Amino acid sequence: MTLTETGFEGLIVLEPRIFEDQRGFFMESYNQKTLAHLGINKVFVQDNHSKSSKGVIRGLHFQNHPYEQTKLVRTLKGRILDVVVDIRKNSATFGKHFSIEISEDNKKQLLIPPGFAHGFTALTDDAQILYKCDQFYNAESEGGLLYNDPELNIDWKIDLAQAIVSEKDKVHPGIKDLDSTF
Repeated sequence: MTLTETGFEGLIVLEPRIFEDQRGFFMESYNQKTLAHLGINKVFVQDNHSKSSKGVIRGLHFQNHPYEQTKLVRTLKGRILDVVVDIRKNSATFGKHFSIEISEDNKKQLLIPPGFAHGFTALTDDAQILYKCDQFYNAESEGGLLYNDPELNIDWKIDLAQAIVSEKDKVHPGIKDLDSTF
């Protein structure tokens, strides 16, 4: 597995070794020992599987203290644009975002530490992601950041006028009004 730094402290792109032949492919999508060798010592306690249609935007979500989560995101089917925003007040990259296309073909994974709001848009029909969390979900600790905040100026790679977004995700605060606990 290879590790690529993103320029955001703790935010890492992981690429597994893939063995392909006429039968298909094999890869280790998760190996605790391999990640520990790379300096990633997380114990994941929950897996979440999400299916979305093309044009769906989910996010930007996070869990506040004391239920903040590290997430390890990968795509099982289709393609997504995965987006994170640094909401750590004392970070040099506070209010900046990072995006990466993750697909069933490139098999990249994104390790997202606490202090980032996370979301994605489905770029294909039937986009499915699986992400591991190192902390259980807690509804009272749920937080969000407005996906179309002009201050963030995120290019979601779709026409926002046609985006399919939950009502809850349409009313999150923008970055200027976010009361971050990080």
